[in-house]
Amino acid sequence: MRIAAHFNQQAGDLVALADSSARISEPSTTMKGLILSGGKGTRLRPLTFTSAKQLIPLANKPVLFRVIQSIRDAGIDDIGIVIAPETGAEIKSVVGDGSRWDARITYILQDEPRGLAHAVKISRDFVGDSRFVMFLGDNCIQGGIHRLIEQFAASDYNSQIVLTRVADPRQYGVAVLRPDGSIERLIEKPKDPPSNLALVGVYMFDQHVFEAVEAIQPSWRNELEITDAIQWLVANRYRVYPYVHTGWWVDTGKREDMLEANALVLEELVPHREGEIDAHSTVDSRVTLEKGARIVRSVVRGPTIIGENTQIINSYIGPFTSIDRDCVIEDAEIERSIVLEQCQIAGIPARIHDSLIGRRAVITHAMGKPNGYRLLLGDYSQAALP
Repeated sequence: MRIAAHFNQQAGDLVALADSSARISEPSTTMKGLILSGGKGTRLRPLTFTSAKQLIPLANKPVLFRVIQSIRDAGIDDIGIVIAPETGAEIKSVVGDGSRWDARITYILQDEPRGLAHAVKISRDFVGDSRFVMFLGDNCIQGGIHRLIEQFAASDYNSQIVLTRVADPRQYGVAVLRPDGSIERLIEKPKDPPSNLALVGVYMFDQHVFEAVEAIQPSWRNELEITDAIQWLVANRYRVYPYVHTGWWVDTGKREDMLEANALVLEELVPHREGEIDAHSTVDSRVTLEKGARIVRSVVRGPTIIGENTQIINSYIGPFTSIDRDCVIEDAEIERSIVLEQCQIAGIPARIHDSLIGRRAVITHAMGKPNGYRLLLGDYSQAALP
């Protein structure tokens, strides 16, 4: 599981944890943002058969929206999004032209999944000679990236790579540093890790990265690897330095990771209430109720978010749960789960937990005989029955 929850390590850390609400006062006119939002999301099937993995919400906001906001909060308003043929139309429809973030969005089609360095290569016309930040569109990072942007913009570095300390480096690409703090080499999932500094999925580059992506060869996966491009920069004496992130970070590629990221985001959410709570319900102070939401004869414990026009009736909603808009939860119990829009869950005798429930799903209790489970599940579905 690509999760890292860390604390300030020591004075030698290159940067302290940033406040997520902070912004650079003036937008950057010299830097651009590049978000990689392709990929098939095979580890999140069946949800990703019908939707892009980057659009699955955390606390009722798509992961991709959080990435765009993080880049925009760093003062960058010119953003390119690399999309795939399978999900590109949906991403363009949902994200639009960027005006909701006061940004300009350019879409760049990657016809096949040929690697992160290939995504950089095809983005050359968009990037031009600008410095840029590249952010994987399914990553969620605490505190934003504005300090990283400030540091890179003020430096003469050719590249800066975000790293974080992890408990088990064997599961990640890791970096080895020189005595002067620069990057010496990168190793993918080492059996005997030489360090505990893992690559997060946020990278800073100047125009020299295009020399690198033209020079490297495809890997055994037949992809142009970004680690190979960075290693080429190092080998050719370009200035490549780390930025050590000291907050949490989640790669939301699997169900367990999505649930963990959702819990972390909910813990940081400032609760607000625009919905209705009847006199027979108990709702604690860490619960967010969006416009039109109704709580009737129910108990809701936070941190939790209930989406627009969703109805919770005679039910229990436990901590770390996100329920999207236009859902109906009646005579049911659910906790530590993500429920997407327009779901109906009713009359379930057992508590639902640690679940990721897709759009417009219907979960009910079957009455009558025979007494058994009646299921309609798509390819790659998972069901755990008592």
